[in-house]
Amino acid sequence: LAALSVLAGSLHPLQVILLAIFPGSMFSLWQLQILHDCLHGCFLDKSSSRVLGIRKRRLQRWILFWGSMPSVFGYYLYLRFGHLTHHNHFGDPEKGTLAKLFDSDRKDFEDGDVLFVAHRMKLKGEVGPKFQLPPIFTGGIPREVTMSISKSGFSAWRDGSPLKNGFAFASSFLFERFMLVINDCVVVIAGRNFFFPNKPKEFHDSCAVYCRCAVLVRLALLAFAGWRSLLFLFLSETLWSIPPHPACAMFVTNHGSGVDEQTGTCIPSASTYAGSWYSLFTLGTNYHCEHHDFPSIPLHKLGMLREIAPEFYRAGKKDNI
Repeated sequence: LAALSVLAGSLHPLQVILLAIFPGSMFSLWQLQILHDCLHGCFLDKSSSRVLGIRKRRLQRWILFWGSMPSVFGYYLYLRFGHLTHHNHFGDPEKGTLAKLFDSDRKDFEDGDVLFVAHRMKLKGEVGPKFQLPPIFTGGIPREVTMSISKSGFSAWRDGSPLKNGFAFASSFLFERFMLVINDCVVVIAGRNFFFPNKPKEFHDSCAVYCRCAVLVRLALLAFAGWRSLLFLFLSETLWSIPPHPACAMFVTNHGSGVDEQTGTCIPSASTYAGSWYSLFTLGTNYHCEHHDFPSIPLHKLGMLREIAPEFYRAGKKDNI
């Protein structure tokens, strides 16, 4: 991604877009998946507590931190504070709400994935974040407003309007990610993430350190390769998540509200089986159900679960990486 972003600095904007569509978006998804495996302890040797003389846990933190760069908003904060709790609290309507996520005083997010799925499905519970308006704008009367880009985008969806819904999803997602870029600059200056006012100092300090390092990398790219390098990174990090990108199929369906035809029970997680090339293209991210069943299995072995336990997973051809 670093090399491609530098290359993008010398290209026409249309060429930058094409480069971001492929292979940029694929490499950005690979970046997320490799960091994700590192978080779950699947990336480094499990038989030893040290790697190259460095404590494995410390090395994992370093890989998560520096491996998230270069980026324009990055995956570090979500992985550091929101993904493991997603496995613990997934589907819990008490903890998995937008209001709870933004109002919480815990260091970790209750379920970090709520921030993503809110763009494409109706969530239970109250909406967040909420802000207190300054008295000068309210005539001295305390007033609280709720601002949710994802909720606003999803409210525009209509039954039987797939193109309109796809546009609403893509536009709200892109706008929110652009605002994350702006928010990083605010965190750099203020040393706090104001979207999460109740979180402890450790959370805000970690946000500040990451944002300051990440923004320095972005400024270096801007000085060396120009604004097109940052445009490439922004598109690479977002396009794989929205239609009509092929990887979007697994991203928008990994946590749905399907119902088992035989038992009538909810199917909270789903995988996308589309052949070995698709598995390689998404670097195993498409095996989402398998991952939730066995979080510590590395990405290149998840597809083997269909052969080991075919009674629990949809039958089909071999499409492991």
